[in-house]
Amino acid sequence: MAKPPYPYPGALIFGVPGAGKGTQGEILTKIPGFFHLSTGVIFRKLDAKSEEGRIVREYSARGELAPDDMTIKIFLNWLESQRLAERFKPREQLLLLDGIPRNRNQCEILKKYVDVKVVVHLMCHDEEAMIDRIRRRAVLENRPDDASESVIRRRFQVYEAETRPVLNFYPEDIIKNVESTGIHAEVLQECLKHLAPVLRENFPRKDL
Repeated sequence: MAKPPYPYPGALIFGVPGAGKGTQGEILTKIPGFFHLSTGVIFRKLDAKSEEGRIVREYSARGELAPDDMTIKIFLNWLESQRLAERFKPREQLLLLDGIPRNRNQCEILKKYVDVKVVVHLMCHDEEAMIDRIRRRAVLENRPDDASESVIRRRFQVYEAETRPVLNFYPEDIIKNVESTGIHAEVLQECLKHLAPVLRENFPRKDL
């Protein structure tokens, strides 16, 4: 079995809960050269009867982060399964991380596996608008944990205490702020303005 070509070139799609990370990631992964990985999606697909699924759901139900060692293990297992199935092609695609790393310790652990080239920071200064967006998403996508306002507010507290400091881990010059309250096309345009140069530098087209 071929050894994984670590570290993979990657980018973080970063922001508060409800900022639109998943939406932009899903759009971007339809563009050749990008591969979107959402830990939220991965966690929701875990078997609820498995030990990992049970533990992750217990933390999610409280609006808190799953243990770092378990989060990294689940992330790597899923990513490598995608690589072996040739859905993720690390020599052709920029890895877009959504929902990981969620604290500075995870940043340290991930250095071995992902070389973060840029951090696209989706910004929204209206917390109440974000809470409303999450609650509407809970209904549309059947996410029971997102339907509880107390859990949502706890997630924002955890973000401020544990996740926002991730921005201080990376060099200031690779952090690109993008206002996330515009229409999807406008936000996508701004994201691509920062991601396309990284894609061009790390994966130059060979058919030109």
